[in-house]
Amino acid sequence: MGGLNDSVVTEFVLLALSCSWEKKVFLTLICSLLYLGVILGNLLILFLVIFDSHLHSPMYFLLVNLSLIDVGLSSTTIPKIITDLLNEDKVISFQSCMTQICFIHTIGGAEMVLLIAMAFDRCTAICKPLHYLKIMNPKTCVSFVITGWVTGVVHAMSQFLFVIKLPFCGPNKVDSFYCDFPKIIKLACTDGAELEFIVTANSGFMSMGTFFLLILSYSFILITVWKRSSRDLSKAFVTLSSHITVVFLFFTPCMFLYVWPSAPPSLDKNLFIVDFAITPVLNPAIYTLRNKDIKVAIKRLCKKISYSRFC
Repeated sequence: MGGLNDSVVTEFVLLALSCSWEKKVFLTLICSLLYLGVILGNLLILFLVIFDSHLHSPMYFLLVNLSLIDVGLSSTTIPKIITDLLNEDKVISFQSCMTQICFIHTIGGAEMVLLIAMAFDRCTAICKPLHYLKIMNPKTCVSFVITGWVTGVVHAMSQFLFVIKLPFCGPNKVDSFYCDFPKIIKLACTDGAELEFIVTANSGFMSMGTFFLLILSYSFILITVWKRSSRDLSKAFVTLSSHITVVFLFFTPCMFLYVWPSAPPSLDKNLFIVDFAITPVLNPAIYTLRNKDIKVAIKRLCKKISYSRFC
């Protein structure tokens, strides 16, 4: 095993990719379209924020980082799935499986911290507008991003260091589209109950804790606005609705997958599609369709393109 551990297993078989030819074609088409949507949608946001000076603000700096994270999260699994669907062998090597798990949890942990940063940004903008730029200065924004990645690495490594030491000597079939800690632990040739509890406590607590913290933060903002002026409540809710929608889309699958690690395989597969394909492709649409600044920036971009075409 190249020194990773003393396992006999050198690869895992992804059973969720073993299906009829018609279903393979359908899944390949859907995954390809979703991944294309993830790349194009998030790159559009990245392009707009970089090249439109009107979007050079803390909120859009954090939004760009969210777009990059969404592209990264989808890229850990979707391209591999598309490739496997087109090939006969639905296998992933032991090393690649462990690498995939580490990237998923590192990027996932970074996204959780970034969503907290975006909630803090909106809380500051609405509750302390006069001090907004002073509080959300470039140093603070960069610190949030760095903290997110450090948290992600610590979160992933704290579980990986336990899993990599497990002996894998027989079963190697994973009833899923991808590798993840709960699924791999079940294949170990030892009692993994204690380690399953550690993973559930780590990923499950982190998911639930962050989710409830975000919901409390947005509730606090809405209550604060309502106390000031009930007429502004609907405006504030419209402003925050895109953020709240993204929170529910991201955390609902995470809580089911890690708080309920023995979820039925069919539910697990559907939640995977939501978390790794649908949510990343919907995020750009949510922020674009519900955000006035982004829509105006798109119009300015279109005018520039039209003008350059006729010049």
